[in-house]
Amino acid sequence: MRLILARHGRTAGNVIRALDSRPPGMPLDDVGRAQAEDLARRLAAQPVAAVYASRATRAQQTAAPVAAAHDLSVVVIDGVQEADCGELEGATDPASHERFQDVYEAWLNDEFDARLPGGESAFDVRARFVAAVESVAADEPVVVVSHGAAIRLGVGALLGEGAETRYVPNAGLVVLTGAPGRWTLEHWDGAEPVPGDVTGGAEVIGW
Repeated sequence: MRLILARHGRTAGNVIRALDSRPPGMPLDDVGRAQAEDLARRLAAQPVAAVYASRATRAQQTAAPVAAAHDLSVVVIDGVQEADCGELEGATDPASHERFQDVYEAWLNDEFDARLPGGESAFDVRARFVAAVESVAADEPVVVVSHGAAIRLGVGALLGEGAETRYVPNAGLVVLTGAPGRWTLEHWDGAEPVPGDVTGGAEVIGW
Protein backbone atom coordinates (compact mmCIF):
# COMPACT_ATOMS: atom_id res chain seq x y z
CA MET A 1 0.00 0.00 0.00
CA ARG A 2 1.10 3.58 -0.63
CA LEU A 3 -0.18 6.41 1.55
CA ILE A 4 0.49 9.99 0.43
CA LEU A 5 -0.12 12.53 3.20
CA ALA A 6 -0.22 16.21 2.31
CA ARG A 7 -0.48 19.28 4.50
CA HIS A 8 -2.90 21.97 3.35
CA GLY A 9 -1.69 25.14 1.61
CA ARG A 10 -1.16 28.49 3.32
CA THR A 11 -3.97 30.48 4.93
CA ALA A 12 -4.20 33.96 6.38
CA GLY A 13 -4.13 32.21 9.75
CA ASN A 14 -0.67 30.86 8.95
CA VAL A 15 0.52 34.39 8.22
CA ILE A 16 -0.77 35.85 11.50
CA ARG A 17 0.05 32.63 13.42
CA ALA A 18 -3.51 32.03 14.57
CA LEU A 19 -4.34 28.86 16.45
CA ASP A 20 -6.93 27.77 13.90
CA SER A 21 -7.57 24.12 14.71
CA ARG A 22 -11.32 23.55 14.42
CA PRO A 23 -13.23 23.02 11.17
CA PRO A 24 -14.19 24.73 9.02
CA GLY A 25 -11.38 27.18 9.76
CA MET A 26 -9.81 29.71 7.42
CA PRO A 27 -9.68 29.23 3.63
CA LEU A 28 -6.52 29.24 1.55
CA ASP A 29 -5.03 32.60 0.68
CA ASP A 30 -3.57 33.39 -2.76
CA VAL A 31 -0.29 31.72 -1.89
CA GLY A 32 -2.13 28.69 -0.54
CA ARG A 33 -4.17 28.33 -3.72
CA ALA A 34 -0.99 28.46 -5.78
CA GLN A 35 0.56 25.83 -3.52
CA ALA A 36 -2.47 23.59 -4.05
CA GLU A 37 -2.11 23.92 -7.83
CA ASP A 38 1.60 23.14 -7.57
CA LEU A 39 0.80 20.08 -5.47
CA ALA A 40 -1.66 18.89 -8.11
CA ARG A 41 0.98 19.25 -10.83
CA ARG A 42 3.49 17.44 -8.65
CA LEU A 43 1.16 14.47 -8.18
CA ALA A 44 -0.37 14.49 -11.67
CA ALA A 45 1.93 11.75 -12.95
CA GLN A 46 1.57 9.62 -9.81
CA PRO A 47 -1.05 6.87 -9.64
CA VAL A 48 -3.80 8.02 -7.29
CA ALA A 49 -6.95 5.98 -6.63
CA ALA A 50 -8.67 8.32 -4.17
CA VAL A 51 -8.25 11.76 -2.60
CA TYR A 52 -9.38 12.44 0.96
CA ALA A 53 -9.42 15.59 3.05
CA SER A 54 -10.26 16.68 6.56
CA ARG A 55 -13.37 18.71 7.32
CA ALA A 56 -11.35 21.93 7.31
CA THR A 57 -11.99 24.23 4.35
CA ARG A 58 -8.26 24.68 3.72
CA ALA A 59 -7.72 20.92 3.44
CA GLN A 60 -10.58 20.47 0.99
CA GLN A 61 -9.41 23.42 -1.11
CA THR A 62 -5.92 21.93 -1.25
CA ALA A 63 -7.26 18.52 -2.20
CA ALA A 64 -9.57 19.80 -4.96
CA PRO A 65 -6.98 20.41 -7.72
CA VAL A 66 -5.20 17.15 -6.83
CA ALA A 67 -8.45 15.24 -7.25
CA ALA A 68 -9.33 17.10 -10.45
CA ALA A 69 -5.97 16.16 -11.99
CA HIS A 70 -6.97 12.50 -11.59
CA ASP A 71 -10.64 12.95 -12.53
CA LEU A 72 -11.66 12.20 -8.94
CA SER A 73 -13.81 13.87 -6.32
CA VAL A 74 -12.57 14.85 -2.87
CA VAL A 75 -13.93 12.60 -0.13
CA VAL A 76 -14.18 14.28 3.27
CA ILE A 77 -13.32 12.08 6.25
CA ASP A 78 -13.27 12.48 10.01
CA GLY A 79 -10.20 11.75 12.09
CA VAL A 80 -7.53 13.66 10.16
CA GLN A 81 -8.38 17.14 11.42
CA GLU A 82 -5.80 19.23 13.28
CA ALA A 83 -5.00 18.73 16.96
CA ASP A 84 -7.64 20.66 18.90
CA CYS A 85 -6.03 23.45 20.91
CA GLY A 86 -9.01 23.85 23.24
CA GLU A 87 -9.40 27.18 25.01
CA LEU A 88 -6.67 28.74 22.86
CA GLU A 89 -8.68 28.33 19.64
CA GLY A 90 -8.29 31.46 17.51
CA ALA A 91 -5.58 33.00 19.67
CA THR A 92 -2.73 34.95 18.07
CA ASP A 93 -0.94 36.46 21.08
CA PRO A 94 2.60 35.49 22.13
CA ALA A 95 1.50 34.11 25.51
CA SER A 96 -0.90 31.67 23.83
CA HIS A 97 1.78 30.65 21.34
CA GLU A 98 4.14 29.92 24.21
CA ARG A 99 1.51 27.85 26.06
CA PHE A 100 0.80 25.82 22.95
CA GLN A 101 4.47 25.35 22.14
CA ASP A 102 5.11 24.01 25.64
CA VAL A 103 2.49 21.31 25.05
CA TYR A 104 3.68 20.60 21.53
CA GLU A 105 7.27 20.16 22.66
CA ALA A 106 6.03 17.80 25.37
CA TRP A 107 4.41 15.72 22.62
CA LEU A 108 7.66 15.65 20.67
CA ASN A 109 9.34 14.35 23.80
CA ASP A 110 6.85 11.46 23.98
CA GLU A 111 4.72 13.04 26.72
CA PHE A 112 1.63 12.09 24.77
CA ASP A 113 -0.85 12.75 27.58
CA ALA A 114 -0.09 16.50 27.68
CA ARG A 115 -2.90 18.76 26.54
CA LEU A 116 -4.15 22.33 26.62
CA PRO A 117 -7.28 23.08 28.67
CA GLY A 118 -10.23 21.81 26.65
CA GLY A 119 -7.95 20.41 23.95
CA GLU A 120 -6.74 17.03 22.78
CA SER A 121 -3.77 15.03 23.93
CA ALA A 122 -1.32 13.53 21.47
CA PHE A 123 -2.78 10.14 22.36
CA ASP A 124 -6.17 11.41 21.15
CA VAL A 125 -4.80 12.75 17.88
CA ARG A 126 -2.68 9.70 17.12
CA ALA A 127 -5.54 7.26 17.76
CA ARG A 128 -8.07 8.99 15.53
CA PHE A 129 -5.55 9.76 12.77
CA VAL A 130 -4.25 6.20 12.54
CA ALA A 131 -7.77 4.77 12.51
CA ALA A 132 -8.85 7.18 9.77
CA VAL A 133 -5.94 6.73 7.37
CA GLU A 134 -5.75 2.98 7.80
CA SER A 135 -9.49 2.74 7.07
CA VAL A 136 -8.93 4.25 3.61
CA ALA A 137 -5.45 2.94 2.83
CA ALA A 138 -6.80 -0.16 1.09
CA ASP A 139 -7.98 2.10 -1.75
CA GLU A 140 -4.29 2.67 -2.44
CA PRO A 141 -2.55 4.63 -3.59
CA VAL A 142 -4.41 7.39 -1.75
CA VAL A 143 -3.80 11.05 -0.99
CA VAL A 144 -4.98 12.37 2.38
CA VAL A 145 -4.85 16.13 2.90
CA SER A 146 -4.50 16.92 6.57
CA HIS A 147 -2.63 19.27 8.93
CA GLY A 148 0.85 19.81 10.27
CA ALA A 149 0.62 18.57 13.84
CA ALA A 150 -1.86 15.82 12.97
CA ILE A 151 0.42 14.44 10.26
CA ARG A 152 3.51 14.60 12.43
CA LEU A 153 1.86 12.93 15.40
CA GLY A 154 -0.02 10.42 13.26
CA VAL A 155 2.99 9.38 11.21
CA GLY A 156 4.96 8.90 14.41
CA ALA A 157 2.30 6.47 15.56
CA LEU A 158 2.14 4.70 12.18
CA LEU A 159 5.91 4.20 12.04
CA GLY A 160 6.13 3.02 15.63
CA GLU A 161 8.28 3.60 18.67
CA GLY A 162 11.42 5.64 18.07
CA ALA A 163 10.25 7.05 14.72
CA GLU A 164 11.86 10.34 13.76
CA THR A 165 9.52 13.06 12.52
CA ARG A 166 9.78 16.74 11.71
CA TYR A 167 7.94 19.82 10.48
CA VAL A 168 5.63 19.47 7.47
CA PRO A 169 5.58 22.62 5.29
CA ASN A 170 2.43 23.98 3.68
CA ALA A 171 1.47 21.63 0.80
CA GLY A 172 4.33 19.37 1.87
CA LEU A 173 4.23 15.60 1.40
CA VAL A 174 4.96 12.63 3.62
CA VAL A 175 4.78 9.26 1.83
CA LEU A 176 4.48 5.89 3.55
CA THR A 177 4.47 2.40 2.09
CA GLY A 178 3.52 -0.91 3.63
CA ALA A 179 0.36 -1.96 5.43
CA PRO A 180 -1.39 -1.40 8.76
CA GLY A 181 1.04 -2.26 11.53
CA ARG A 182 4.12 -2.23 9.32
CA TRP A 183 4.49 1.14 7.61
CA THR A 184 7.83 2.48 6.40
CA LEU A 185 8.81 6.03 5.43
CA GLU A 186 9.42 6.55 1.73
CA HIS A 187 9.65 10.35 1.59
CA TRP A 188 9.39 13.45 3.81
CA ASP A 189 9.45 16.90 2.19
CA GLY A 190 12.25 19.17 3.29
CA ALA A 191 15.29 18.04 5.21
CA GLU A 192 15.55 14.50 6.47
CA PRO A 193 14.08 13.82 9.93
CA VAL A 194 16.44 14.89 12.70
CA PRO A 195 16.50 12.96 15.99
CA GLY A 196 15.10 15.08 18.80
CA ASP A 197 14.50 18.06 16.50
CA VAL A 198 12.20 20.71 17.97
CA THR A 199 11.92 23.80 15.79
CA GLY A 200 10.62 27.22 16.76
CA GLY A 201 7.05 28.29 17.49
CA ALA A 202 6.30 29.03 13.85
CA GLU A 203 6.38 25.31 13.11
CA VAL A 204 2.80 24.44 13.96
CA ILE A 205 1.25 27.61 15.32
CA GLY A 206 -0.74 29.08 12.46
CA TRP A 207 -2.21 25.81 11.16
